[in-house]
Amino acid sequence: MILDREVEQRIGLSLRMAGGVVGCLAAAWLGSRLFGLFADRRRRHNRPYPRLFRDLVAVLLFFAAVVASAALLLGQGLLGALAGSSLILAMLGFAIRNVVADTLSGIALGVEAPYRIGDWVDIEQVARGRVIEIGWRTTRVLTQDSTYMILPNSQIARRRITNYSAPKPQYRAQLSLKLTHELPVDTAKALILKTLREARLIQTDPAPDVRVQELGSDGNSYAVRFWLSRFERDVDCRDEVLALIDRAIRGANIPAPRMQIELSRPRSAKIDPLAHDAEVARVFAAPPEREHLEA
Repeated sequence: MILDREVEQRIGLSLRMAGGVVGCLAAAWLGSRLFGLFADRRRRHNRPYPRLFRDLVAVLLFFAAVVASAALLLGQGLLGALAGSSLILAMLGFAIRNVVADTLSGIALGVEAPYRIGDWVDIEQVARGRVIEIGWRTTRVLTQDSTYMILPNSQIARRRITNYSAPKPQYRAQLSLKLTHELPVDTAKALILKTLREARLIQTDPAPDVRVQELGSDGNSYAVRFWLSRFERDVDCRDEVLALIDRAIRGANIPAPRMQIELSRPRSAKIDPLAHDAEVARVFAAPPEREHLEA
């Protein structure tokens, strides 16, 4: 007690009060470290938790420690310290409102967890790639072209997010294909399915399938659906499937779909048949080749 009074008289701060401040900060540091160890042991699918969670818990713990320390130093009690801290935070929030918007959006994304580190996502009209890091203000995405993109969280929160890695990395892709209507639907579906059995990159279980989308005058539209094990194989699988289908169509001598145009002439109008045929030939004739300009 005597030493405490002497120190308080010299520096204006008692040892008991200083010990309380140090104890609050130490408790906050210890709590953040323990949460980090817990998060490492509770990781899912061998993927670490986003750093945003750890930083958020650490900030909350240290904020509580600072409020408690202010209450001890100022002697205002917990409510007074909270009121003063809230006023300061409100002023800072107005000054850095854009940063606050990105940070709050990052917290919302971290709580809802629409994607995790390592997921392949498609952010509408923004980017498509693999999530590398989820931070307070930004999310870092590595695209399929190895382009490193840093996106503000507030921009991501306003967009539609498609996660190709959740709930499982396996997903189904779809291709649209148009064949001539002269080819029967059953024959076309059998030809496409036979071709898909030769593909090496797509999955056989579940098996691929073909669905008719439209029967048109210029050709029939088909939806070719197949399953992929991972999104990063999407481009290669589509290339393989389209190349195999093209080879099968050419090998079977199936004509390409073509548009049919029907020309009709009003019966009441008196038109010279020869003049009419000449006009039609002129309109639909191939454009003349351009002469090469001499240098």
